[in-house]
Amino acid sequence: MKYVVLLGDGMSDEPVEALEGKTPLQAAATPNMDRLAQQGEIGLAQTVPEGFRPGSDVANLSVFGYDPRDCYTGRSPLEAASMGVELGPDDVAFRLNLVHLAPHGFDLYMGDFSAGHIGTDQARQLILSLQEELGDEQFTFHPGISYRHLLVWHGGKEALQTTPPHDITNQSVRNYLPQGDGADALIHLTTSAQMLLKRHPVNLKREDEGEVTANSIWLWGQGRPPAMQTYQQMLGLTGSVISAVDLIKGIGTYAGLKVIDVPGATGYLDTNYAGKASATIEALADTDFVYLHVEAPDEASHGGKLEDKLQAIEDFDAKIVGPVIEGLKQYGDFRVLVLPDHPTPLHLMTHTSDAVPYILYDSTGKVSGNGAKGYDEAQAKASGVIVDPGHELVRRMIES
Repeated sequence: MKYVVLLGDGMSDEPVEALEGKTPLQAAATPNMDRLAQQGEIGLAQTVPEGFRPGSDVANLSVFGYDPRDCYTGRSPLEAASMGVELGPDDVAFRLNLVHLAPHGFDLYMGDFSAGHIGTDQARQLILSLQEELGDEQFTFHPGISYRHLLVWHGGKEALQTTPPHDITNQSVRNYLPQGDGADALIHLTTSAQMLLKRHPVNLKREDEGEVTANSIWLWGQGRPPAMQTYQQMLGLTGSVISAVDLIKGIGTYAGLKVIDVPGATGYLDTNYAGKASATIEALADTDFVYLHVEAPDEASHGGKLEDKLQAIEDFDAKIVGPVIEGLKQYGDFRVLVLPDHPTPLHLMTHTSDAVPYILYDSTGKVSGNGAKGYDEAQAKASGVIVDPGHELVRRMIES
């Protein structure tokens, strides 16, 4: 039996007035997911435990089968694992976004949490310059992908209050700067970075070409290394993880899964869908399990872009779900779990803690359908099936 998780990050949403009260999942053309929902089990999964912020870190840990209440220490340590950055016991990792802060009167607003989805090559130049000018025995900067990077504070503080930048788009940043023990050091570092970034050739070029500049860093998601079982220890499986996002690859690294880097995987609408689908099928030739993650629906939601979200959902269905299901047939029996990690409502442009709709499809028919006409939030709710806590869902796929 082969097992595959197909995750469309942030696909779930709320009714949208411009869609005549439908959600994007209801409005989008998703024939492949609809067919799986009709033939398999559909329901809701509570991927964000009570008391946790509804981040992709917590939600994806749940979908992977880990209880965040037992192992979650922060987002950035997971990303550090993906980037090959080994953390010592006294190190605290921070997610470092390259962002664009926009002046508004005497204030600064979060104009773009992704600095215009800055390309990886340009971003790398900025991070390496920050390391050269500001890096020392206390702080080290590590380049990642696009706007997503890493800061390690050696001997640092972790009991700080920080805020994801995508939660405060078009809001003043004044009340969302780091707070708590050690906050002054981080704010000073951020101010120093702003001075360097303002005059950096990469930003001068972007400004000349009318592109959004990366004029600041934003630090959040801090934590120390977690303690996690591997998939072999926890579920008796070998497997792989495929994603453009360091967070997901980092969870896979701690899980003992092989991280497969697909050329052209960007984390947005222009990602290499065909490459991801092909890599999934190829990986299953000598392994049991693949976790395939697509970031594009979430990115579209954070930007409040309805048309982009509809396209992202339809691309996920047509370019991921359809080809993967077809490719799996060569292996005989298989089970597929299709779902988002959390909702990302367009009108909020950030995540919520609501349960997410899932499909569990079994090629043998052992997991039978429960009357759904298609795949969306309303159909999942109408099923009356809810998996709570959500980390039990992957065991439902493997053990039922």
